[in-house]
Amino acid sequence: MKWYEWYLKVVKNYAVFSGRARRKEYWMFVLCNFLISLVLTILDGALGCKLPVGTTEIGILNGIYGLALFIPGLAVAVRRLHDIGKSGWWYLINLIPAVGNIIFIVWTCFEGEPKANQYGEDPKAEEHMQEA
Repeated sequence: MKWYEWYLKVVKNYAVFSGRARRKEYWMFVLCNFLISLVLTILDGALGCKLPVGTTEIGILNGIYGLALFIPGLAVAVRRLHDIGKSGWWYLINLIPAVGNIIFIVWTCFEGEPKANQYGEDPKAEEHMQEA
């Protein structure tokens, strides 16, 4: 798969919280999401598309993009947790300042369970079967 196909796969599964997502799917989405957000931030600055919110400013284009991709980002994160055998509710560990974010990042780097678990079949095995 090409890099953009991983991104589109997550977007197509917009609100699918069931199943599993392998590391590559999750991290390619994160990378593409970061790069698109970076470009939109630059465009917001160049075009002057910023709204004051409290003591800061939020770019309009980046804000709309962030809202549109919030659900797919959450869904792929939950599926990533499923791949390592954890409940999607563990995503809430991110609410613990600093430590929770570090733990979550480490978890998303773990290899997925090599066999089927309670959340579904191994996505790597499914991909190899489709290629054959």
